[in-house]
Amino acid sequence: MLIGLPSTGLHTNGYSLARKVLFDVAGFKVTDKPKALGGRSVGDALLAVHRSYAPLLLPILPEGRIKAMAHITGGGFKDNVPRVIPSNVNAVFDATAWTPLPIFQMIRELGNVPDDECYHVMNMGMGMILVAAKKDAEPLLASLAEHGERGAKVVGEVVKGTNEAIVRFGR
Repeated sequence: MLIGLPSTGLHTNGYSLARKVLFDVAGFKVTDKPKALGGRSVGDALLAVHRSYAPLLLPILPEGRIKAMAHITGGGFKDNVPRVIPSNVNAVFDATAWTPLPIFQMIRELGNVPDDECYHVMNMGMGMILVAAKKDAEPLLASLAEHGERGAKVVGEVVKGTNEAIVRFGR
């Protein structure tokens, strides 16, 4: 199973696209507070602190439930997840399993950016992906919750394949 841990924002990827869409296309200033951001300025949304997953994951790793981890940075899901899965499987994500943060939705809508490109360039609100056996998914989610993680969720599954990350949009 694929378990996603939420991001706090863009983290380290997608800034060129974000800058082009938000400033060049939409004409925002860093101090503008679009309604979609719920009172936050564009600058604050873009500079949201990159979340460190180490304090959460280091105590959980000895449990042995996590088979692999992929930090979703430059290259999004498509480039990062295949690095941690065997060559004979695919990671299939259900993009309807979570709601991207407002900053990602703004970039997608204002820039008319195709879904496939968004999930290849940005983390879309899931900054770390954990791979676990199906039998370990619920105990792992419980352990994450016990350690303070409230946003972890199953976001996909691993199936036979050719070492790809596939994002399905349920439409």
